[in-house]
Amino acid sequence: MNATHSEPPSWSRRRWWTAIAAVFALHVGLIFAFSDRKPAGPPRPVKIARLRLVAEGGELLALGDPTLFALPHPRGFAAPAWLPLPQVEFAPFKWTEPPRFLPLAAERLGETFLQFMETNRFARFEFEILPAPKLIFPETPPLFTPPTKSELRVGGDLAQRHLLNRPELPEQEFGDLLTNSVVRVQVDARGNIFSSTLVPPGSGSKLADGRALALTRTLRFAPLAQPPVLSADPLGPLTSGALIFVWHTVPLPPATNAPAPLP
Repeated sequence: MNATHSEPPSWSRRRWWTAIAAVFALHVGLIFAFSDRKPAGPPRPVKIARLRLVAEGGELLALGDPTLFALPHPRGFAAPAWLPLPQVEFAPFKWTEPPRFLPLAAERLGETFLQFMETNRFARFEFEILPAPKLIFPETPPLFTPPTKSELRVGGDLAQRHLLNRPELPEQEFGDLLTNSVVRVQVDARGNIFSSTLVPPGSGSKLADGRALALTRTLRFAPLAQPPVLSADPLGPLTSGALIFVWHTVPLPPATNAPAPLP
């Protein structure tokens, strides 16, 4: 047996518009059926605060004031004491007597101060006078001590190397003191002096400066602990320093061919 399935027929567009119009008409009818169609009257009055003017003598109203006893009040018990202001009459001061100068007696000047000094005795003040302190001056060495003999000093990095042939410096004949002759030198690794330059302005004597340069060329220092390796620089590392020649001067001998004194 073959079963047949029947589908419900679909609504047409006209049927849908008819259903919508019926539902709309039903809503409008319900609104008119349950609405109140009475005419609108005036609004009911609402209770509001009213201002009423009373006479000045309303004592009953004053008793209802909560600030009557808590704060200063014109009707309080202390109102007559602080509200009514007293009437003060101002009377200007007028001087009626003509001006006159007071007499001044010259013999009585200082009488009051003298009487005060006679009736008041003060204690005597004694000052403690100490003797003046003794000034002790520190012992300061002299600024310059002339050398007793000529000597050679080595300064700079060169002072770390031993001088093999230390010369005996001669005394210089000069009419005044001489400053030091300072020679800047550079010594190679073997101890030979590579360069020497006199530091200007010198000692003040050309002879002393020339001797300093001549003696410098004859000096020799101890070689370095490690000899230089054969390389492009056979001198090895150079050591810079200064040779300071401290000269001791002696007076010049008297001239042998001095002119005879005039008679």
